[in-house]
Amino acid sequence: TMAGNMLANYVQVYVMLPLDVVSVDNKFEKGDEIRAQLKKLTEAGVDGVMIDVWWGLVEGKGPKAYDWSAYKQVFDLVHEAGLKLQAIMSFHQCGGNVGDVVNIPIPQWVRDVGATDPDIFYTNRGGTRNIEYLTLGVDDQPLFHGRTAVQMYADYMASFRENMKKFLDAGTIVDIEVGLGPAGEMRYPSYPQSQGWVFPGIGEFICYDKYLEADFKAAAAKAGHPEWELPDDAGEYNDTPEKTQFFKDNGTYLTEKGKFFLSWYSNKLIKHGDKILDEANKVFLGCRVQLAIKISGIHWWYRVPNHAAELTAGYYNLDDRDGYRTIARMLTRHHASMNFTCAEMRDSEQSEEAKSAPEELVQQVLSAGWREGLHVACENALGRYDATAYNTILRNARPKGINKNGPPEHKLFGFTYLRLSNELLEGQNYATFQTFVEKMHANLGHDPSVDPVAPLERSKPEMPIEMILKAAQPKLEPFPFDKNTDLPVKDHTDVGDE
Repeated sequence: TMAGNMLANYVQVYVMLPLDVVSVDNKFEKGDEIRAQLKKLTEAGVDGVMIDVWWGLVEGKGPKAYDWSAYKQVFDLVHEAGLKLQAIMSFHQCGGNVGDVVNIPIPQWVRDVGATDPDIFYTNRGGTRNIEYLTLGVDDQPLFHGRTAVQMYADYMASFRENMKKFLDAGTIVDIEVGLGPAGEMRYPSYPQSQGWVFPGIGEFICYDKYLEADFKAAAAKAGHPEWELPDDAGEYNDTPEKTQFFKDNGTYLTEKGKFFLSWYSNKLIKHGDKILDEANKVFLGCRVQLAIKISGIHWWYRVPNHAAELTAGYYNLDDRDGYRTIARMLTRHHASMNFTCAEMRDSEQSEEAKSAPEELVQQVLSAGWREGLHVACENALGRYDATAYNTILRNARPKGINKNGPPEHKLFGFTYLRLSNELLEGQNYATFQTFVEKMHANLGHDPSVDPVAPLERSKPEMPIEMILKAAQPKLEPFPFDKNTDLPVKDHTDVGDE
């Protein structure tokens, strides 16, 4: 049927709840306010909401002393509102990144381990520690009252599953976003505002804790180069690429030693994601949820050959090497989906000096996910209420527009809007947002029956890294994207008398 064919063009819309829905002392005190806001989201036809489930709150009192009570109250309200729920396993600190309005550190008893062993934290070349997230160097080190970092993450997810069984069984929770780094993203903390980074600095490699350093030295020795050290020529947070020996034209990044380091650095990140997703898959096996990871949108220095800011973040992406398709290939093992950002950005909005290309980056990452057969979702990076931003999101959601005869060749599985606020729900902002949701739904109105989630299947056997790296080359052109969406939101300045 025509309606059935059109339904294949429907893209779900979620809205990210405020960072401080649950208070810093793990209480839910905003019931009336959130209930009213959820009602307005439901009236706008939204499919669901996304929420950070902060490790620092739930396991804040001591090892395995989980307290889920506040989150249960929030989830009850979401369930009552008839909305779906995407839950982020937030193993990072809130505070210190763009838009953070509240400070929720990782659990104090975990940070206390760092008092005697500061190398549990990501460390830059100058020795500055970053307490937002544990270094992936301690993933398998039993330093936390006998548990490794990966075991702590797995135990947390298992406790979540047991305590949120009601919402999993009811089909309210449909998506588990597995936090893998700062801001919940699978990356190194290469551009920390808390340490003075400002846009568009290239950032720094963050692998100088003793655990990662030892790992690198062992890998170099095994490769027949015991003399190789971690980079000492890659500059500082706010450098430009050409100021550094590492990233300048014909710089270290193109040498045998540089390539070896970049492969090691990016492969460690992929294996970190792989390992924790394997645990998540075991925990949520058989649940009707999708597993997902977030990938950061590093759009600055994308238009220069060295892609410096991507490289320092752990994405080994060059003009002839696809640093995102390798991640996508790893995800295929776990039946996991990929959540990207920057969906609202236009190149024309960026400053020339940053050599930024968010549109090309979005096209590359989405194409990489689709080529590997993944569900791909997106978020906006910064809060916007204008038609231009919504129309860019609509274009990225269906790159070649609506297909009246069935599924479009490519479309996003879902889009999550950052972030719920009273400002979004007022006056013209709300009206424009409502129209945006309608267009994402291909003008069909809200339909809770779309995209039913099948029970999660067990991850496939571990993929050798060589198999994952085959996805890096050749780097294919992205799929074609139209310049503009075929279902635009009109700006209220040109609506006339509607």
